[in-house]
Amino acid sequence: MGKPFPPPARAPPRVAGPPPTRHPRGQRWENELLPGPAPLHTHRPHAALSPGFHPRQVMRRAETMVHQVLYRALVSTKWLAESVRAGKLGPGLRVLDASWYSPGTREARKEYLERHVPGASFFDMEECRNTASPYEMMLPSEAHFADYVGRLGIGNQTHVVVYDGDNLGCFYAPRVWWMFRVFGHRTVSVLNGGFRNWLKEGHPVTSEPSRPEPAVFKATLDRSLLKTYEQVLENLESKRFQLVDSRSQGRYLGTEPEPDAVGLDSGHIRGSVNMPFMDFLTEDGFEKSLEELRAMFEAKKVNLAQPLIATCRKGVTACHVALAAYLCGKPDVAVYDGSWFEWFHRAPPETRVSQWKREKA
Repeated sequence: MGKPFPPPARAPPRVAGPPPTRHPRGQRWENELLPGPAPLHTHRPHAALSPGFHPRQVMRRAETMVHQVLYRALVSTKWLAESVRAGKLGPGLRVLDASWYSPGTREARKEYLERHVPGASFFDMEECRNTASPYEMMLPSEAHFADYVGRLGIGNQTHVVVYDGDNLGCFYAPRVWWMFRVFGHRTVSVLNGGFRNWLKEGHPVTSEPSRPEPAVFKATLDRSLLKTYEQVLENLESKRFQLVDSRSQGRYLGTEPEPDAVGLDSGHIRGSVNMPFMDFLTEDGFEKSLEELRAMFEAKKVNLAQPLIATCRKGVTACHVALAAYLCGKPDVAVYDGSWFEWFHRAPPETRVSQWKREKA
């Protein structure tokens, strides 16, 4: 079990900022989540309330309390454009382009050099990972992460906004959002709609690389947000955590191949539930509304009041599950960093579920 839920804290005063902007489907995301310390768990305080409250009412009240102390996970293109226009980018606000594409498709750094949000730095996923690991996209060490983001001008008091240029509107940005959080940094947000909508709405771009003044960043690994192979293996017996796989249904079932993979069959970890990350996004590339996100978890019988682990192929799109749950008031979703790639190569065959059939030589 996790650490005991901390005693209720007084909600921080509302901070000055841009007026709330509406999500394209009517959901008010902007400024809905405010700066402040995040509790470790979203619990179910049924016993603490008077009889007569419906469980759904109790959960809504709990989520409202959590929203008062969580840092906003999404910022709008309008908010960022106004911040750029007002010259607010600097030590207190940094923007990162976290684009990454499969080899042979698009070139992320080249596209960054051609055009990006003014003042944004390029966050290279290949440089900020554990290159000594045999598995894909594993977290770097605390020292490695601290040195890397420090060279991007990010300190412990910096508000970091992350975006990527994927056509979906958002792909790798939630991974970097989670990386900052797992290394103890809470003031980090994802640009809702991504670079796709930044361009669509006609906001300014530049080809001038940013040259931020280096800063000192102290990284402290939050192990509650990270799960290892051994912990997931143990969970098959203890069932203390729910397990959600964010890959497409075909890859989850094993009816479609894993892209750009040699010697890696598709399939899933026994006992996991499938919630494809693309389903968290609208056709226009924005995060779906709070009501829609809640309904998605409920439809899959994923209880956001209980511990949850997110997994995928290499720990990237699993972070979309963590982000969606965070927006629903659950900040403690852990990511299995090695995910299916590690599991396939290490786990006992009986723990792997797949309809995939290798072609006979």
